[in-house]
Amino acid sequence: MVELDNIKTELQALSAPLQEVEDSLNIDAKKNRVEELERQMEEPGFWDDAERSQKYMKELKGLKGAIEAIDGLKQQYEDIETLLEMGYEENDPSIIPDIQEEFDSFQNKLEEMRISTLLSDEYDRNNAILRLNAGAGGTESCDWAGMLYRMYTRWAEKKGFSVEVLDYLDGDEAGIKSVTFQVNGENAYGYLKSEKGVHRLVRISPFNAQGKRQTSFVSLDVMPEIAEDLDIEINDDDIRIDTYRSSGAGGQHINKTSSAIRITHFPTGIVVQCQNERSQLQNKDKAMQMLKAKLYLLKKEENAEKLSDIRGEVKDIAWGSQIRSYVMQPYTMVKDHRTGAEAAQVDAVMDGGIDLFINAYLKWIKNGSKEDVG
Repeated sequence: MVELDNIKTELQALSAPLQEVEDSLNIDAKKNRVEELERQMEEPGFWDDAERSQKYMKELKGLKGAIEAIDGLKQQYEDIETLLEMGYEENDPSIIPDIQEEFDSFQNKLEEMRISTLLSDEYDRNNAILRLNAGAGGTESCDWAGMLYRMYTRWAEKKGFSVEVLDYLDGDEAGIKSVTFQVNGENAYGYLKSEKGVHRLVRISPFNAQGKRQTSFVSLDVMPEIAEDLDIEINDDDIRIDTYRSSGAGGQHINKTSSAIRITHFPTGIVVQCQNERSQLQNKDKAMQMLKAKLYLLKKEENAEKLSDIRGEVKDIAWGSQIRSYVMQPYTMVKDHRTGAEAAQVDAVMDGGIDLFINAYLKWIKNGSKEDVG
């Protein structure tokens, strides 16, 4: 049958990419590391050091996950080969949709794993801290910031990641003026670094009585959470620490006392804020951790272009600086201006379907883009 021949040809074409992914994951080395970690965990006193044991457990989980994933793919490849043989033997067209469905599943999983192998930078495995700031456009931009916040939280939910709000400021009439939140999960920063930049919305504004199309802008800054104590010296004269009353979207997790902390670093213009911890001291510690992480990344970069990429918000939040446009009227399209990736289903994108753009960015960077925005 022609359909079976086509599936067989396409499957065989994926044999080499499957082997490439396995080679790039260095599975044998991962298996050796698993054995080493498990031996250390059996040693007396291992669990006495909570920080060390937690770190090792996280590493072990990641290693086992990669091994299980590639083993699962190889098994699925063999299962499809078996199904094809059955299809030829029985000569029954009714089995073709089941084989096609299994093949499509295999192809999608292989592509997801191939993309994950591109996450090899120093902090790609870390949690990510994101900050959305409404820009030009007033209430419309605040509403757009709220829509983007929902988009990223929906994406995180689909990935099985958790979201923790660190700082939140409501818009005057609707939406969000700014929000800082942490996405916790394996490779969260590696994926979300692609989102750093200005996001542009074009639609007929519900806040415009004349029903005219309006363009709005929101900037997104993304940085990795770096939990270890970084060797970064911060001069007291270079920073200003302000306290203010916390505000949130009605959530009881936000402290309503004047315990929120804002730290301004004068030499770089970096501002970090935190209001979600239980005390002013904890908010200050978290904010200092964020500041140190930003300064550490800046220290590693030697030229101004790299520096502006990491700071994330040095560009005006307005026309001409956007990385991506979301058009809702007169037609629907989301387009990334760096990679050229496009999607016609805006609603699906706003519901967290941004993997298309993340994957395109990772391939774009891997293929030697001169503009490293991550």
